[in-house]
Amino acid sequence: MKTQLQGFGDRFFKVAVYIAKRPPMLPWQDLDYLHSLQVGQIDSINKTCGNGWRKVFNVYAKVLFALPSEHYSFAKYAPSWQQYRDEFLLQKNSNTALLFSAPDLGAAKQLHIIAGRTHAKNLLPQIKLTGQLNWLDDEFAISQQDNLIVCPYFDYRQLSNIKIARLSQLVATLKNK
Repeated sequence: MKTQLQGFGDRFFKVAVYIAKRPPMLPWQDLDYLHSLQVGQIDSINKTCGNGWRKVFNVYAKVLFALPSEHYSFAKYAPSWQQYRDEFLLQKNSNTALLFSAPDLGAAKQLHIIAGRTHAKNLLPQIKLTGQLNWLDDEFAISQQDNLIVCPYFDYRQLSNIKIARLSQLVATLKNK
């Protein structure tokens, strides 16, 4: 049985990030499908829900810009990660998703990133892994067969620029397998 995707983004995503909590706003609390955001909705969520959500969207855009350019072209859509966030992230045809549901690992070409070790451990019983999830340290884990990476939560302190670079290197290892 296929999992119903719940969150923001493009139904044809190439990169999905999974987080535990939804924005605490009425339209999103009961969201039970994949909703493509419109220009301005990220800013609206940031203004209503505060700095924590601003960090999630900012880090997501920074991660996309850091992904290996030979495999991902997100950095070609805008001159900066800020402009990409505002004009493309999680919109229709963006190839990105931010999901509140468990990963469906059926499509091998999709990259799945679970933000946060605790969230990953909560999701693992719901995920049908074809390979083994190998913990590299306390923060990062990878399943090459499933195109799945666990990394720190999308917050500047937890997923610093150095850790974003490490995440990008792990993505490169998946693509070069």
